Amino acid sequence: MAAGWDPAQYLTFGDHRLRPALELLQRIPLQAPAQVVDLGCGAGNVTAHLRRRWPQAAITGVDTSRQMLDAAAKVEPSVTWVEADLATWTPPVPPDVLYANAALHWVTEQAPLFRRLVGLLAPGGVLAVQMPRNFEQPSHQLIYQAVAAGPWQARLQDVLRPVPVEGPAFYYDLLATLCAQIDLWETRYVQVLRGENPVAEFTKGSWLKPLLDALEEPQRSAFEAEYRRLVQEAYPPRADGTTLFPFNRMFIVAVK
Repeated sequence: MAAGWDPAQYLTFGDHRLRPALELLQRIPLQAPAQVVDLGCGAGNVTAHLRRRWPQAAITGVDTSRQMLDAAAKVEPSVTWVEADLATWTPPVPPDVLYANAALHWVTEQAPLFRRLVGLLAPGGVLAVQMPRNFEQPSHQLIYQAVAAGPWQARLQDVLRPVPVEGPAFYYDLLATLCAQIDLWETRYVQVLRGENPVAEFTKGSWLKPLLDALEEPQRSAFEAEYRRLVQEAYPPRADGTTLFPFNRMFIVAVK
C-alpha cells in the first residue's frame, strides 16, 4: 500500500473487508508453519487473525505505510512490523506462508511479482492471495468518468491506473509450472452498506485515495463531489435506507 493511508477511513467498512480475508485464511492447508508473512498488512486487523491461527509461528507484517504500521503495532505487538515495498522486500528466512489480502493489485507488473513471491517460499510453502476484481463495475469505472468531467483531468490523467488484475486463467497458467497445487476461485459479495453514499466512502478508503491525494483544494473537493454524485446515482439507497454494493473478489491458494 502507498504511504499516507488513513487507517480509520480504510477500516470504516472493516467487517466487509475482513470477511474475504478470513475466508482466504481458512483455505490455507498448513497446520503449523514456522514463518508467516502478511504482505500489505495494513492496520494489522487481519494479521491478528494469523496470530490466533498460528500462535507459535514467527509472523512478519510488511507494508509501505508508516501510519498503517503504527496502528498495527498497537493491535498485535508480538508481530514483527516492517516498512517496505511488498514488490521488492525479501524475507531473511524463506516463509512457509506468504499471505496477501487485498494488496497485490497495487503492483502493476503481476507476472514477475507472482513468480518472485513463489520463488521466496520455502519448499511446500503456500502463497495465499485475495484481490478485488470489481474494476469493471460502476464503483470503479465512474472514477474515470469523474476524472474526465472537470479541470482536474490534466492533473489526474497520469495518476489513473489501468485495470490491474487479470482473469483467473492468467494466474493459473502463470502458477501451473511453479506450484504443485492451485486452488483458485471467485466470490461476489453483495455487501449491505449503511450511511450516506456508502459506496463512495468505501472506495475513498482504497482505490479513489491516490487521486484525491494528487489534488489540492478546491479541486480536491470538487472532484470528490462529482464522483460522489455519479456513485449515488449508480447505487441508490433501498427503501430501508441501506445500499447494496456487489463486490467481486478473486482468491488464489498455491502450494510450491
